[in-house]
Amino acid sequence: MRELTYYIASSLDGFIGDPHTGDGAFFEQLASGEYHRFMFDEFSDTLPTFAREHLGLEGKPLTRFDTVIQGRRSNQVAYDQGVTSPYAHLRQYVASRTLTEYPDPAVELIRDDLVGKVRELKAEEGGLGIYLCGGGDIAGQLIDEIDELIIKTYPFLVGSGIPMASAGFALRQYELSDCRTFDNGAIVATYRKIR
Repeated sequence: MRELTYYIASSLDGFIGDPHTGDGAFFEQLASGEYHRFMFDEFSDTLPTFAREHLGLEGKPLTRFDTVIQGRRSNQVAYDQGVTSPYAHLRQYVASRTLTEYPDPAVELIRDDLVGKVRELKAEEGGLGIYLCGGGDIAGQLIDEIDELIIKTYPFLVGSGIPMASAGFALRQYELSDCRTFDNGAIVATYRKIR
C-alpha cells in the first residue's frame, strides 16, 4: 500500500504561507549550504520540473514519490507564471471545487471525493509514495489520510497566515521518526502516523 506524505515548509508558529497571497516561497531564502545539499539529495522528487532541469537533476531517478496532489491555490503559483504542468516528472493531480477543467492533459483534476481518490491512489500496488504539496485546506480535508509528515521548520515567527492544516479540532497522534538540524536554523522533522 502506498502512503500519503505531507511535505511542507512551516514557520515556528505553524504557518505555511502568506495570509493574502498564500505563497510560502519566502521560507526558501534560508535554503543554502548543508541544508540545500540535503534537500536536493533527499527530496529532489519534490522540486518542480523546471527547477530539476535548471539544477541538472532531470535525469535523477525518483526515489520517494511518483505522484503529487496539489490544492488549486498551490498550483496557482506556477499557473500564474504560465506553467500548467509544474511536476511533469510525477503523475499530477490538482484538487479544486471551483475549476471545471484543467488546460493541461498531463494534470488530472479532482473535483469531488478527494478522500476517495486518495484512498484509490494509496491502494495501488507498487510505485513510490504520494506527495501532498499543500496547502492547508487540502491538508485539512486529507488529515486522516496522511501517513507521514515531513515538516521543514524555519526559524521565523510570522504571526498569521495559512495554517499547516485547516481541520476541525481533534488529536491525531504521530511519532517522531527522524529529525535533522542545520546550521541555518532549519529543522527537518519526520513524523509517522500512529495507527
